[in-house]
Amino acid sequence: MSCQVIHTERAPAAIGPYSQAVKAGDWLFVSGQIGLHPETGELVSNDLTGQAGQALENLSQIVTAAGCRLTDVVAVDVYLTEMGQFAAFNELYQQVFSNHRPARAVVEVSALPKGALIEIKCIAHLH
Repeated sequence: MSCQVIHTERAPAAIGPYSQAVKAGDWLFVSGQIGLHPETGELVSNDLTGQAGQALENLSQIVTAAGCRLTDVVAVDVYLTEMGQFAAFNELYQQVFSNHRPARAVVEVSALPKGALIEIKCIAHLH
């Protein structure tokens, strides 16, 4: 099976030795996205709502660059530094994914790159 690296300028460049996403067969694996602005590479805000909105936008741009839509996403993993923010994140997540309901996990972690409050990654199925 061949793999294809996916990259778009509409999402932040990787901040380490990894790709924004990789297509492998009929699957797209999107690396964890934090709330970085694509042009500045800096967090867009100090609050969860701003960072989560940008992280979801970054994820969406990468999925689109691979020729998919958010409705092609089958699984989402979310990492929060404070589980007390779960309800606020869930509200924003529902606005973005609407009636589409991918499998999902949300876990609390002690820290994320660049001091981010949230990181989101996903897997999509290409067709």
